[in-house]
Amino acid sequence: MALAVCVLFDARTERRIRELWARLESRGVHTLATHTHGRHHPHLSYAVLREWDLEAVHQAVDRLPDGGPFTLTCQGTLAFPRGRAALAPSLTAELARRQESVVAAVRATGADLHRNYAEGAWVPHVSLATRAPGALLPVVVAAVADVLPMPLVVNRAALVDSGTGETVVLPRIP
Repeated sequence: MALAVCVLFDARTERRIRELWARLESRGVHTLATHTHGRHHPHLSYAVLREWDLEAVHQAVDRLPDGGPFTLTCQGTLAFPRGRAALAPSLTAELARRQESVVAAVRATGADLHRNYAEGAWVPHVSLATRAPGALLPVVVAAVADVLPMPLVVNRAALVDSGTGETVVLPRIP
């Protein structure tokens, strides 16, 4: 599977996203709530690795400065190939800087970074739908429009193994 370097949200933000997942599931849209092992957290990934040395990645990310908690605002919906849909947070200069520093740190370990997280390719997003056929995209867009704008309060970061859901909370937020 993959290892992601993610930021996670405060309890209120997480609850709002989980409520959105539940609303979509009730309308026939598969979300992270029921995807694979069902242990997914609402998150925003800075980097997704296809091959990695966990200890090296953990140490590299630990060496990054603590940027502290921050707030993003979602303004819309993103649609990706293969039926994936997500909340679209605004890309601030600070968010781009944070993501680029994480990418540089994990690449320095020799980890294999997924191409969609490379410099200039990354599109920040908070995953909602995992397998929404085109006919259900209007359902996703309507559900998201009902909650916009949506502030996202980031209060921690973690390494998340997408294959198992195992989450290692980091001591700081890069």
